Amino acid sequence: MPLASLNPAAVAAGADIGDAVRIGGVSLSRCDLVGAATSVAERVAGARQVAVLATPSAAAVLAISGCLIASVSVVPVPADVGHGERRHILTDSGAQAWLGELPNEPGPLPHIPVGLHARSWHRHPEPSPDASALVTYTSGTIRPPKGVVLSRRAIPTDLDALADAWQWTPDDTLVRGLPLFHVHGLVLGLLGSLRVGNRFVHTRRPTAEAYAAAGGTLYFEVSTVWSRIAADPAAAGALRSARLLVSGSAPLPVPVFDDLVRRTCHEPVERYDSTESLITLSTRADGEHRPGWVGLPLSGMNTRLVDDDGAAAARDGETIGRLQVRGPMLFDWYLGRPRATAAAFTEDRWYRTGDVAVIGPDGMHRIVGRESTDLIKSGGYRVDAGEVETALLGHPDVSEAAVVGLPDDDLGQRIVAFVVGDASPDALLDDVARQPSVDKRPREVGVVDALPRNAMGKVLKKELTTWG
Repeated sequence: MPLASLNPAAVAAGADIGDAVRIGGVSLSRCDLVGAATSVAERVAGARQVAVLATPSAAAVLAISGCLIASVSVVPVPADVGHGERRHILTDSGAQAWLGELPNEPGPLPHIPVGLHARSWHRHPEPSPDASALVTYTSGTIRPPKGVVLSRRAIPTDLDALADAWQWTPDDTLVRGLPLFHVHGLVLGLLGSLRVGNRFVHTRRPTAEAYAAAGGTLYFEVSTVWSRIAADPAAAGALRSARLLVSGSAPLPVPVFDDLVRRTCHEPVERYDSTESLITLSTRADGEHRPGWVGLPLSGMNTRLVDDDGAAAARDGETIGRLQVRGPMLFDWYLGRPRATAAAFTEDRWYRTGDVAVIGPDGMHRIVGRESTDLIKSGGYRVDAGEVETALLGHPDVSEAAVVGLPDDDLGQRIVAFVVGDASPDALLDDVARQPSVDKRPREVGVVDALPRNAMGKVLKKELTTWG
Protein backbone atom coordinates (compact mmCIF):
# COMPACT_ATOMS: atom_id res chain seq x y z
CA MET A 1 0.00 0.00 0.00
CA PRO A 2 1.41 3.47 -0.79
CA LEU A 3 0.49 4.71 2.70
CA ALA A 4 2.28 1.98 4.63
CA SER A 5 2.31 3.89 7.93
CA LEU A 6 -1.51 4.03 7.94
CA ASN A 7 -1.82 0.30 8.43
CA PRO A 8 -4.74 -0.07 10.88
CA ALA A 9 -3.26 -3.15 12.54
CA ALA A 10 0.05 -1.37 13.19
CA VAL A 11 -1.72 1.68 14.59
CA ALA A 12 -3.90 -0.51 16.82
CA ALA A 13 -0.75 -2.21 18.09
CA GLY A 14 0.60 1.12 19.27
CA ALA A 15 2.52 2.49 16.27
CA ASP A 16 0.95 5.92 16.75
CA ILE A 17 2.44 9.41 16.73
CA GLY A 18 0.68 12.23 18.54
CA ASP A 19 1.31 14.72 15.76
CA ALA A 20 2.03 12.61 12.69
CA VAL A 21 0.86 15.51 10.49
CA ARG A 22 0.75 19.18 11.41
CA ILE A 23 -0.80 21.35 8.74
CA GLY A 24 -2.88 24.52 8.73
CA GLY A 25 -2.91 24.74 12.51
CA VAL A 26 -4.30 21.19 12.84
CA SER A 27 -2.43 18.22 14.31
CA LEU A 28 -3.40 14.69 13.32
CA SER A 29 -2.17 11.57 15.06
CA ARG A 30 -1.64 8.35 13.15
CA CYS A 31 -4.92 7.10 14.66
CA ASP A 32 -6.71 10.28 13.50
CA LEU A 33 -5.35 9.78 9.99
CA VAL A 34 -6.46 6.16 9.77
CA GLY A 35 -9.95 6.76 11.14
CA ALA A 36 -10.75 9.97 9.28
CA ALA A 37 -9.18 8.89 5.97
CA THR A 38 -11.03 5.57 6.12
CA SER A 39 -14.25 7.51 6.66
CA VAL A 40 -13.46 9.44 3.48
CA ALA A 41 -12.79 6.14 1.70
CA GLU A 42 -16.29 4.97 2.67
CA ARG A 43 -17.80 8.03 0.97
CA VAL A 44 -15.88 7.81 -2.29
CA ALA A 45 -15.63 4.03 -2.73
CA GLY A 46 -16.69 3.02 -6.22
CA ALA A 47 -15.74 6.31 -7.89
CA ARG A 48 -13.13 6.29 -10.66
CA GLN A 49 -11.45 9.61 -9.90
CA VAL A 50 -12.24 12.69 -7.84
CA ALA A 51 -10.79 16.18 -7.77
CA VAL A 52 -9.06 17.48 -4.63
CA LEU A 53 -8.26 21.16 -4.19
CA ALA A 54 -4.60 20.85 -3.25
CA THR A 55 -4.46 23.42 -0.48
CA PRO A 56 -2.14 22.86 2.50
CA SER A 57 -4.95 21.72 4.80
CA ALA A 58 -5.99 18.77 6.91
CA ALA A 59 -9.00 18.30 4.63
CA ALA A 60 -6.72 17.84 1.61
CA VAL A 61 -4.51 15.37 3.49
CA LEU A 62 -7.51 13.26 4.48
CA ALA A 63 -9.10 13.51 1.03
CA ILE A 64 -5.96 12.27 -0.72
CA SER A 65 -5.35 9.54 1.86
CA GLY A 66 -8.96 8.38 1.74
CA CYS A 67 -8.90 8.05 -2.03
CA LEU A 68 -5.75 5.94 -1.91
CA ILE A 69 -7.29 3.70 0.74
CA ALA A 70 -10.39 3.23 -1.46
CA SER A 71 -8.38 2.85 -4.70
CA VAL A 72 -9.90 5.98 -6.23
CA SER A 73 -7.64 8.07 -8.46
CA VAL A 74 -6.85 11.51 -7.08
CA VAL A 75 -6.82 14.52 -9.42
CA PRO A 76 -4.95 17.24 -7.45
CA VAL A 77 -6.02 20.71 -8.62
CA PRO A 78 -3.85 23.77 -7.87
CA ALA A 79 -5.69 26.29 -5.73
CA ASP A 80 -4.41 29.30 -7.68
CA VAL A 81 -4.93 27.98 -11.21
CA GLY A 82 -7.03 30.05 -13.60
CA HIS A 83 -10.67 29.21 -14.25
CA GLY A 84 -9.98 28.02 -17.81
CA GLU A 85 -7.19 25.65 -16.81
CA ARG A 86 -9.22 24.33 -13.87
CA ARG A 87 -12.13 23.61 -16.19
CA HIS A 88 -9.75 21.80 -18.55
CA ILE A 89 -8.34 19.63 -15.73
CA LEU A 90 -11.79 18.68 -14.49
CA THR A 91 -13.16 17.92 -17.95
CA ASP A 92 -10.07 16.14 -19.26
CA SER A 93 -9.68 13.96 -16.16
CA GLY A 94 -13.31 12.96 -15.95
CA ALA A 95 -13.38 13.83 -12.25
CA GLN A 96 -16.75 12.84 -10.83
CA ALA A 97 -16.83 15.11 -7.77
CA TRP A 98 -14.98 17.64 -5.65
CA LEU A 99 -13.71 16.04 -2.44
CA GLY A 100 -12.99 18.28 0.54
CA GLU A 101 -12.60 22.02 0.09
CA LEU A 102 -14.16 23.84 -2.86
CA PRO A 103 -12.57 26.50 -5.08
CA ASN A 104 -14.23 29.87 -5.56
CA GLU A 105 -15.80 28.69 -8.82
CA PRO A 106 -16.41 24.96 -8.35
CA GLY A 107 -18.51 24.42 -11.48
CA PRO A 108 -21.23 21.79 -11.76
CA LEU A 109 -19.47 18.86 -10.07
CA PRO A 110 -21.11 17.45 -6.93
CA HIS A 111 -19.33 18.09 -3.63
CA ILE A 112 -18.30 15.49 -1.04
CA PRO A 113 -17.25 17.15 2.24
CA VAL A 114 -14.49 15.79 4.47
CA GLY A 115 -15.14 15.51 8.20
CA LEU A 116 -12.03 15.97 10.33
CA HIS A 117 -13.64 14.15 13.25
CA ALA A 118 -15.47 11.40 11.34
CA ARG A 119 -14.12 7.90 11.93
CA SER A 120 -14.37 4.51 10.27
CA TRP A 121 -12.35 1.34 10.86
CA HIS A 122 -13.54 -0.59 7.83
CA ARG A 123 -10.81 -2.62 6.12
CA HIS A 124 -10.53 -2.02 2.38
CA PRO A 125 -8.85 -4.66 0.21
CA GLU A 126 -5.52 -3.74 -1.32
CA PRO A 127 -6.03 -3.21 -5.06
CA SER A 128 -3.68 -4.19 -7.85
CA PRO A 129 -0.37 -2.30 -7.86
CA ASP A 130 -1.12 -1.49 -11.51
CA ALA A 131 -4.21 0.52 -10.51
CA SER A 132 -4.05 4.29 -10.97
CA ALA A 133 -3.21 6.35 -7.88
CA LEU A 134 -2.84 9.90 -9.21
CA VAL A 135 -3.69 11.87 -12.34
CA THR A 136 -1.33 14.82 -12.07
CA TYR A 137 -1.30 17.55 -14.70
CA THR A 138 1.77 18.97 -16.39
CA SER A 139 2.48 22.69 -16.33
CA GLY A 140 1.04 23.27 -19.81
CA THR A 141 2.91 26.48 -20.56
CA ILE A 142 2.26 26.19 -24.33
CA ARG A 143 -0.48 23.60 -24.85
CA PRO A 144 -3.25 22.50 -22.48
CA PRO A 145 -1.73 20.45 -19.65
CA LYS A 146 -1.68 16.66 -19.99
CA GLY A 147 -2.90 14.27 -17.31
CA VAL A 148 -0.05 12.03 -16.17
CA VAL A 149 -1.31 8.70 -14.81
CA LEU A 150 0.83 7.37 -11.96
CA SER A 151 0.26 3.87 -10.62
CA ARG A 152 0.12 2.47 -7.12
CA ARG A 153 3.33 0.62 -7.97
CA ALA A 154 5.36 3.62 -9.20
CA ILE A 155 4.87 5.86 -6.16
CA PRO A 156 5.97 3.49 -3.37
CA THR A 157 8.82 2.15 -5.51
CA ASP A 158 10.16 5.66 -5.90
CA LEU A 159 9.68 6.57 -2.25
CA ASP A 160 11.40 3.41 -1.02
CA ALA A 161 14.39 4.12 -3.27
CA LEU A 162 14.56 7.66 -1.88
CA ALA A 163 14.32 6.42 1.69
CA ASP A 164 17.36 4.26 0.99
CA ALA A 165 19.33 7.05 -0.73
CA TRP A 166 18.58 9.66 1.93
CA GLN A 167 18.54 7.35 5.00
CA TRP A 168 14.97 8.57 5.57
CA THR A 169 13.37 6.89 8.60
CA PRO A 170 10.32 7.18 10.90
CA ASP A 171 12.53 9.08 13.36
CA ASP A 172 12.73 12.06 11.00
CA THR A 173 10.61 15.21 10.99
CA LEU A 174 10.06 16.50 7.47
CA VAL A 175 9.30 20.20 7.03
CA ARG A 176 7.62 21.43 3.85
CA GLY A 177 5.83 24.56 2.68
CA LEU A 178 4.97 23.86 -0.96
CA PRO A 179 1.51 23.25 -2.47
CA LEU A 180 0.22 19.68 -2.53
CA PHE A 181 -0.48 19.36 -6.24
CA HIS A 182 2.78 18.22 -7.79
CA VAL A 183 5.54 15.65 -7.42
CA HIS A 184 7.60 17.80 -5.05
CA GLY A 185 4.87 18.78 -2.61
CA LEU A 186 2.42 15.90 -2.87
CA VAL A 187 4.41 12.75 -3.64
CA LEU A 188 7.76 13.60 -2.09
CA GLY A 189 6.39 15.52 0.87
CA LEU A 190 3.02 14.18 2.00
CA LEU A 191 2.92 10.68 0.51
CA GLY A 192 6.57 10.10 1.34
CA SER A 193 5.90 10.87 5.00
CA LEU A 194 2.78 8.70 5.08
CA ARG A 195 4.76 5.81 3.64
CA VAL A 196 7.93 6.15 5.74
CA GLY A 197 6.00 7.03 8.91
CA ASN A 198 7.93 10.16 9.92
CA ARG A 199 6.40 13.33 11.32
CA PHE A 200 5.27 15.76 8.62
CA VAL A 201 5.10 19.50 9.31
CA HIS A 202 3.63 21.80 6.68
CA THR A 203 4.22 25.50 7.28
CA ARG A 204 1.60 26.56 4.69
CA ARG A 205 4.14 28.89 3.10
CA PRO A 206 7.80 28.12 2.41
CA THR A 207 9.28 31.06 4.33
CA ALA A 208 12.72 31.18 5.87
CA GLU A 209 11.25 32.26 9.21
CA ALA A 210 8.78 29.38 9.37
CA TYR A 211 11.42 26.83 8.45
CA ALA A 212 13.81 28.19 11.06
CA ALA A 213 11.16 27.73 13.75
CA ALA A 214 9.99 24.26 12.69
CA GLY A 215 12.81 22.18 14.14
CA GLY A 216 12.90 19.55 11.39
CA THR A 217 15.52 16.98 10.53
CA LEU A 218 14.66 16.94 6.80
CA TYR A 219 13.94 19.92 4.57
CA PHE A 220 12.93 19.27 0.95
CA GLU A 221 12.68 22.47 -1.10
CA VAL A 222 13.01 24.10 -4.50
CA SER A 223 16.01 26.22 -5.37
CA THR A 224 14.11 29.51 -5.13
CA VAL A 225 13.30 28.88 -1.48
CA TRP A 226 16.84 27.78 -0.73
CA SER A 227 18.07 31.03 -2.26
CA ARG A 228 15.89 32.96 0.19
CA ILE A 229 17.06 30.90 3.14
CA ALA A 230 20.71 31.22 2.15
CA ALA A 231 20.26 35.02 2.05
CA ASP A 232 18.93 35.02 5.63
CA PRO A 233 21.85 34.18 7.97
CA ALA A 234 19.65 33.74 11.04
CA ALA A 235 17.20 31.38 9.31
CA ALA A 236 19.99 29.43 7.66
CA GLY A 237 21.84 29.10 10.95
CA ALA A 238 18.73 27.61 12.56
CA LEU A 239 18.93 24.68 10.13
CA ARG A 240 22.30 23.51 11.45
CA SER A 241 20.49 21.03 13.69
CA ALA A 242 18.82 19.39 10.65
CA ARG A 243 20.09 16.12 9.23
CA LEU A 244 19.57 16.66 5.49
CA LEU A 245 18.71 19.50 3.11
CA VAL A 246 17.38 18.47 -0.32
CA SER A 247 16.95 20.72 -3.36
CA GLY A 248 15.14 19.96 -6.61
CA SER A 249 12.64 20.92 -9.32
CA ALA A 250 15.08 23.53 -10.66
CA PRO A 251 18.89 23.83 -10.63
CA LEU A 252 20.43 25.09 -7.40
CA PRO A 253 22.87 27.91 -8.28
CA VAL A 254 26.41 27.13 -7.16
CA PRO A 255 26.67 30.39 -5.12
CA VAL A 256 23.54 29.36 -3.20
CA PHE A 257 25.01 25.88 -2.60
CA ASP A 258 28.16 27.50 -1.20
CA ASP A 259 26.17 29.91 1.00
CA LEU A 260 24.13 27.03 2.43
CA VAL A 261 27.29 25.09 3.25
CA ARG A 262 28.77 28.12 5.00
CA ARG A 263 25.64 29.06 6.97
CA THR A 264 23.98 25.69 7.70
CA CYS A 265 27.07 23.44 7.76
CA HIS A 266 25.24 21.10 5.35
CA GLU A 267 26.06 20.25 1.76
CA PRO A 268 22.62 20.05 0.09
CA VAL A 269 21.49 16.93 -1.70
CA GLU A 270 20.46 17.74 -5.27
CA ARG A 271 18.08 15.58 -7.25
CA TYR A 272 16.15 15.46 -10.52
CA ASP A 273 12.48 14.78 -11.12
CA SER A 274 9.67 15.10 -13.60
CA THR A 275 5.93 14.58 -13.37
CA GLU A 276 6.28 11.54 -15.63
CA SER A 277 9.23 9.86 -13.89
CA LEU A 278 8.95 11.07 -10.28
CA ILE A 279 12.33 11.45 -8.56
CA THR A 280 14.79 9.76 -10.89
CA LEU A 281 18.30 10.88 -9.91
CA SER A 282 19.81 11.99 -6.63
CA THR A 283 23.00 12.34 -4.70
CA ARG A 284 23.00 10.11 -1.63
CA ALA A 285 23.02 11.24 1.97
CA ASP A 286 26.28 9.33 2.46
CA GLY A 287 27.75 10.12 -0.98
CA GLU A 288 29.43 12.98 -2.78
CA HIS A 289 27.44 16.22 -2.98
CA ARG A 290 28.88 17.98 -6.02
CA PRO A 291 27.48 21.48 -6.66
CA GLY A 292 25.40 21.55 -9.84
CA TRP A 293 25.20 17.75 -10.17
CA VAL A 294 22.12 15.68 -9.35
CA GLY A 295 23.81 12.40 -8.62
CA LEU A 296 23.12 8.83 -9.66
CA PRO A 297 20.05 6.89 -10.79
CA LEU A 298 17.92 5.64 -7.93
CA SER A 299 17.70 1.91 -7.33
CA GLY A 300 15.83 0.31 -10.22
CA MET A 301 16.24 3.30 -12.55
CA ASN A 302 18.42 3.35 -15.67
CA THR A 303 19.50 6.34 -17.74
CA ARG A 304 21.16 6.92 -21.10
CA LEU A 305 22.28 9.85 -23.23
CA VAL A 306 21.75 9.98 -26.98
CA ASP A 307 22.90 12.45 -29.60
CA ASP A 308 20.80 14.11 -32.30
CA ASP A 309 20.92 10.91 -34.39
CA GLY A 310 19.87 8.64 -31.52
CA ALA A 311 23.34 7.15 -31.04
CA ALA A 312 24.86 6.79 -27.56
CA ALA A 313 26.56 9.97 -26.37
CA ALA A 314 29.84 9.87 -24.48
CA ARG A 315 29.79 9.72 -20.69
CA ASP A 316 32.80 11.96 -20.30
CA GLY A 317 31.45 14.73 -18.07
CA GLU A 318 31.38 17.19 -20.98
CA THR A 319 29.29 15.84 -23.86
CA ILE A 320 25.70 17.07 -23.82
CA GLY A 321 23.05 14.57 -24.87
CA ARG A 322 19.33 13.94 -24.68
CA LEU A 323 18.41 12.23 -21.41
CA GLN A 324 16.26 9.09 -21.54
CA VAL A 325 15.22 7.03 -18.53
CA ARG A 326 13.66 3.64 -17.87
CA GLY A 327 12.44 2.05 -14.65
CA PRO A 328 9.48 1.15 -12.41
CA MET A 329 8.85 4.77 -11.32
CA LEU A 330 7.64 5.87 -14.77
CA PHE A 331 4.10 6.98 -15.48
CA ASP A 332 1.74 4.67 -17.33
CA TRP A 333 0.32 7.03 -19.95
CA TYR A 334 -1.07 10.47 -20.68
CA LEU A 335 -4.77 10.28 -19.97
CA GLY A 336 -6.75 10.12 -23.21
CA ARG A 337 -3.68 10.89 -25.36
CA PRO A 338 -2.37 7.69 -26.95
CA ARG A 339 -0.37 9.55 -29.60
CA ALA A 340 1.36 11.74 -27.02
CA THR A 341 2.07 8.65 -24.91
CA ALA A 342 3.59 6.80 -27.87
CA ALA A 343 5.72 9.84 -28.79
CA ALA A 344 7.07 10.06 -25.23
CA PHE A 345 8.72 6.62 -25.46
CA THR A 346 11.29 5.10 -27.77
CA GLU A 347 10.62 1.77 -29.49
CA ASP A 348 12.50 -0.01 -26.69
CA ARG A 349 10.42 1.80 -24.02
CA TRP A 350 12.85 4.45 -22.80
CA TYR A 351 11.10 7.65 -21.74
CA ARG A 352 12.23 10.76 -23.60
CA THR A 353 12.48 13.31 -20.80
CA GLY A 354 12.91 16.33 -23.08
CA ASP A 355 15.90 17.34 -20.95
CA VAL A 356 19.53 17.45 -21.96
CA ALA A 357 22.26 16.37 -19.59
CA VAL A 358 25.90 15.43 -19.06
CA ILE A 359 27.01 12.16 -17.45
CA GLY A 360 30.48 11.74 -16.00
CA PRO A 361 32.66 8.63 -16.10
CA ASP A 362 31.61 7.98 -12.48
CA GLY A 363 27.91 8.01 -13.42
CA MET A 364 27.18 11.40 -11.86
CA HIS A 365 24.59 13.43 -13.81
CA ARG A 366 24.36 17.15 -14.46
CA ILE A 367 21.11 18.44 -15.93
CA VAL A 368 21.64 21.13 -18.54
CA GLY A 369 17.88 21.77 -18.74
CA ARG A 370 15.10 21.56 -21.28
CA GLU A 371 16.29 20.84 -24.78
CA SER A 372 13.89 23.47 -26.11
CA THR A 373 15.12 26.32 -23.88
CA ASP A 374 18.39 25.47 -22.12
CA LEU A 375 20.45 24.07 -24.99
CA ILE A 376 21.29 27.01 -27.24
CA LYS A 377 22.72 26.38 -30.70
CA SER A 378 24.52 29.56 -31.60
CA GLY A 379 27.01 30.06 -34.42
CA GLY A 380 27.74 26.34 -34.67
CA TYR A 381 28.30 25.94 -30.89
CA ARG A 382 26.11 24.06 -28.41
CA VAL A 383 25.86 26.38 -25.41
CA ASP A 384 24.71 25.25 -21.96
CA ALA A 385 22.48 28.06 -20.67
CA GLY A 386 23.15 26.96 -17.08
CA GLU A 387 26.89 27.47 -17.48
CA VAL A 388 26.33 31.05 -18.59
CA GLU A 389 23.83 31.61 -15.76
CA THR A 390 26.40 30.37 -13.23
CA ALA A 391 28.92 32.87 -14.58
CA LEU A 392 26.39 35.69 -14.29
CA LEU A 393 25.47 34.70 -10.74
CA GLY A 394 29.12 34.95 -9.80
CA HIS A 395 28.85 38.72 -10.09
CA PRO A 396 28.21 40.26 -6.65
CA ASP A 397 25.46 42.54 -8.00
CA VAL A 398 23.39 39.76 -9.61
CA SER A 399 20.81 37.90 -7.51
CA GLU A 400 18.99 35.98 -10.28
CA ALA A 401 19.82 35.10 -13.88
CA ALA A 402 18.20 33.31 -16.79
CA VAL A 403 19.69 32.74 -20.25
CA VAL A 404 17.73 31.89 -23.38
CA GLY A 405 18.36 31.57 -27.10
CA LEU A 406 16.39 33.85 -29.40
CA PRO A 407 16.04 33.34 -33.16
CA ASP A 408 18.80 34.97 -35.18
CA ASP A 409 19.19 35.02 -38.97
CA ASP A 410 22.97 34.84 -38.76
CA LEU A 411 23.69 32.68 -35.68
CA GLY A 412 20.61 30.48 -35.64
CA GLN A 413 20.12 31.54 -32.03
CA ARG A 414 21.67 34.44 -30.19
CA ILE A 415 22.37 34.21 -26.47
CA VAL A 416 20.31 36.64 -24.38
CA ALA A 417 20.52 37.02 -20.61
CA PHE A 418 18.00 38.42 -18.15
CA VAL A 419 19.24 39.34 -14.69
CA VAL A 420 17.88 40.74 -11.45
CA GLY A 421 20.32 43.09 -9.75
CA ASP A 422 22.26 46.32 -10.05
CA ALA A 423 25.12 45.31 -12.34
CA SER A 424 25.60 47.08 -15.65
CA PRO A 425 25.10 45.00 -18.79
CA ASP A 426 28.54 45.85 -20.14
CA ALA A 427 30.26 44.68 -16.95
CA LEU A 428 28.34 41.41 -17.05
CA LEU A 429 29.20 40.78 -20.69
CA ASP A 430 32.88 41.25 -19.93
CA ASP A 431 32.68 38.89 -16.93
CA VAL A 432 31.06 36.09 -18.92
CA ALA A 433 33.53 36.48 -21.78
CA ARG A 434 36.39 35.97 -19.30
CA GLN A 435 34.85 32.90 -17.64
CA PRO A 436 33.23 30.20 -19.82
CA SER A 437 34.46 31.54 -23.16
CA VAL A 438 33.96 34.36 -25.62
CA ASP A 439 31.65 32.13 -27.68
CA LYS A 440 29.24 31.87 -24.72
CA ARG A 441 29.06 35.60 -24.15
CA PRO A 442 25.46 36.88 -24.33
CA ARG A 443 24.72 39.26 -27.17
CA GLU A 444 22.27 41.14 -24.96
CA VAL A 445 21.64 41.55 -21.23
CA GLY A 446 18.32 42.78 -19.89
CA VAL A 447 18.04 43.96 -16.27
CA VAL A 448 14.56 43.14 -14.92
CA ASP A 449 12.78 43.49 -11.58
CA ALA A 450 11.89 39.79 -11.38
CA LEU A 451 12.00 36.61 -13.45
CA PRO A 452 8.71 34.89 -14.30
CA ARG A 453 8.32 31.71 -12.25
CA ASN A 454 5.70 29.04 -11.73
CA ALA A 455 4.41 27.81 -8.37
CA MET A 456 7.38 25.44 -8.02
CA GLY A 457 9.90 28.25 -8.50
CA LYS A 458 10.98 27.25 -12.01
CA VAL A 459 11.80 30.12 -14.34
CA LEU A 460 9.33 30.25 -17.23
CA LYS A 461 11.84 30.62 -20.04
CA LYS A 462 9.17 30.39 -22.72
CA GLU A 463 7.84 33.70 -21.40
CA LEU A 464 11.32 35.22 -21.51
CA THR A 465 11.63 34.42 -25.22
CA THR A 466 8.75 36.85 -25.85
CA TRP A 467 10.44 39.58 -23.78
CA GLY A 468 13.32 39.76 -26.20
